[in-house]
Amino acid sequence: MKERVVITGMGLVCPLGNDVASTWEGLMTGRNGMNYTTLFDASTYPTTFDAEVKNFDLNKVLKYPQRHQHCNRGSSFALGAAQEACRQAGIETETDSPADGIDRRRMGIYLGAGEGAMDSDAFFTAIVKAWNSQTQQMDWAVWTDTTFSMMSAEHELEQETNMPAAHLAVLTGARGIIRSCLTACAASTQAVGEAAMLIRQGKADIMIAGGAHSMIHPLGVMGFNRLTALSTRNDSPWTASRPFTASRDGFVLGEGGAIVILESLSSAQKRGAKILAEIIGFGSSSDAFRVTDMHEEARGAVQAMRSALQDAGIGIEDIDYISTHGTSTAENDSIETLAIKKVFGPRAYQIPCSSPKSQFGHLIGATGCAELITCVMAIQTQTLPPTMNLHDPDPTLDLDYVPNQPRKARVETVLKESFGFGGQNNVLVIRRYRS
Repeated sequence: MKERVVITGMGLVCPLGNDVASTWEGLMTGRNGMNYTTLFDASTYPTTFDAEVKNFDLNKVLKYPQRHQHCNRGSSFALGAAQEACRQAGIETETDSPADGIDRRRMGIYLGAGEGAMDSDAFFTAIVKAWNSQTQQMDWAVWTDTTFSMMSAEHELEQETNMPAAHLAVLTGARGIIRSCLTACAASTQAVGEAAMLIRQGKADIMIAGGAHSMIHPLGVMGFNRLTALSTRNDSPWTASRPFTASRDGFVLGEGGAIVILESLSSAQKRGAKILAEIIGFGSSSDAFRVTDMHEEARGAVQAMRSALQDAGIGIEDIDYISTHGTSTAENDSIETLAIKKVFGPRAYQIPCSSPKSQFGHLIGATGCAELITCVMAIQTQTLPPTMNLHDPDPTLDLDYVPNQPRKARVETVLKESFGFGGQNNVLVIRRYRS
């Protein structure tokens, strides 16, 4: 018999707030996490704004922050989110002798975490110093001397995508299965879904799952600008993320960390943990198409959604709300809408769907789990987060996107969608816990 998988803790650090409560309050009151870039000088870039995490200090979150003194922004956000999630779930952290009764050998970690930022100043300085304009070649001896003198080995190590999970292992003492994936914007949804599968299969009792990412650095922003994926509405950063509108022109790059504690129902009941929601379905697929484009017939998205519903053992009539990927790009919003219509048919027009990215931006690897947390909050409060800045609807996108205001609604079962560059599609189904 497969184990049922429940959520017993949630933690979130994002541009709207440094915990779940403040983020949800921001979503409910229409706050916005976008502003002009401060992490580097972006004045010469086509996009001069982003959605940055503000006023986050790991030293105020952890008792022993020195254990993570070299961690990058993404890892620090993961640590902050994990600390909040573990506290809610009753899991002790930062101790070598936990008294919570949890077998750390049966507690694992699965993160959809992004690469860290390189030391851009040192990197570009080394290029300038090593370039010989007369020979039109690099002087690699100069390059080596410059990088060795300016770069930190510890900082460069933190670029590796496994490092956020390693930091969480140190924080929690988890000694079970540890995995990392980086399937672009679908990463943390995949991490949560596959972590749930591991618990179902009896390979773990508890999984710390989610994601963390910060690409707000010169190379990250440059790459998305070259792809023409970012909004360039520099005169109004606060209204730049406008999913499903006629005037959408790209997403707003954000950053953050999002963690959920997944647990077998038997483990949660044994510990007396409060159950927040249940994960009942997961679907995953590949477009097998192009690296940066979704298939025009939405075949991968449709397959992932149908697989998730089948895995959950429910029909289209059971879904009360869809948390969309909703990036505010021309391609995603139109193809995602097409996918919803293909899967749900006429009922697509009866299901409200919205995009929290309209308020906290696109958190890349962390975004799926962050939005999953908003789904749990929607179930708990019976309130749907809105799609903000939806004042000029695209006439070809005609679903109920919950425009501009939160909405009271019956929310029992939710579909959470994430679609990433490379054609990765991951979908979760969660519902209110029923004993």
